[in-house]
Amino acid sequence: MSDVYAVRRGQLRDRCAAVGSAAALVSRPANVRYLAGGAPSGAVLLLGPGGDVLLSPRAPGGDPADGRTDDQLRVSVLPAADGDPVVAAADLATSSGAESLAVEEHHLTVSRHRAMGSVAPRLRLADLGATVEQLRVVKDEEEIACLRIAAEITDQALGELLESILVGRTERHLALELERRLVDHGADGPAFATSVATGPNSGQGRHRPSDRRVEEGDFLSVCLGANYRGYRCEIGRTFVIGTTPADWQIELYDLVFAAQRAGREALVPGAAYRDVDRAARCLLDSAGHGGGLAPWTGHGVGLEIDEDPQLAPAAMGKLDACVPVTVEPGVHLPGRGGVRIDDTLVVRPEADGGPELLTITTKELLAL
Repeated sequence: MSDVYAVRRGQLRDRCAAVGSAAALVSRPANVRYLAGGAPSGAVLLLGPGGDVLLSPRAPGGDPADGRTDDQLRVSVLPAADGDPVVAAADLATSSGAESLAVEEHHLTVSRHRAMGSVAPRLRLADLGATVEQLRVVKDEEEIACLRIAAEITDQALGELLESILVGRTERHLALELERRLVDHGADGPAFATSVATGPNSGQGRHRPSDRRVEEGDFLSVCLGANYRGYRCEIGRTFVIGTTPADWQIELYDLVFAAQRAGREALVPGAAYRDVDRAARCLLDSAGHGGGLAPWTGHGVGLEIDEDPQLAPAAMGKLDACVPVTVEPGVHLPGRGGVRIDDTLVVRPEADGGPELLTITTKELLAL
């Protein structure tokens, strides 16, 4: 993998050189991990004329969740008295002969930006923008393999929960159990805060679990994901508790399922982001649910759970192959509940079988 990280850093260096900057400072944690393989919390990566240096407040390797730092990188562990690694990086860039430094302004605070200027007043600071995030959109097969394992762990955890007794248990209790099962099956932790929603809460996006107890006849919506070696996936499913679904529940579920299937089928290389969103959204809109829909029906996943691309009505851009995304339409009826169905998939050309479904737990409307 060292060669992979070196290639990524080379791509970033080329992009910086194209806009006239010989050095770059990467501070956003997911971006540092993408380029360095792994890094302690608070570490930053300096790409400059003096070589690539990871400046860290502590030595790598102390926490397995930090990942393994690329052994081709020079690591500089800063004494506590030296303060902010970002400021130390600016000082190092100047001493290495850099005249300009591209920084991630969308991540740096104003105070850190000013502190860099105070220690390196002659260093011209430019905006690196979302350059690294753009490099991260298309995943290599190593990254996709990590996402595939994260999805397998997530499916296992959810499948075990569905075999247990649910009536009478609280949303909060079920969410904690799911997160424990993720770790039991090999996850570094949850990809995001697990959502369990019952009855009138069901169908809400990222509902925060409450002390409401599961009751007979409830819709139960679950949204969770595993974090495996830094890569995060997402799955969402909706079930009915303990009885034959009511007619309105079947009708609503079938509608959301049809919308989700339309979105999945639209995932082809070259498809516009907004067209994928439209494929899922138009069915729900036509059925009279347009006013309560989320601003997007899917998004990219990887080192973060919410990455580019955004599958939204105003999103610009087109899908490439090997881009992992979620498709996650949902409908919530205030006071009654609703349905969410979320999958993580990888965009693949039709010659390779079309979109690769990573989350495989059944989408049948089960009565648990």
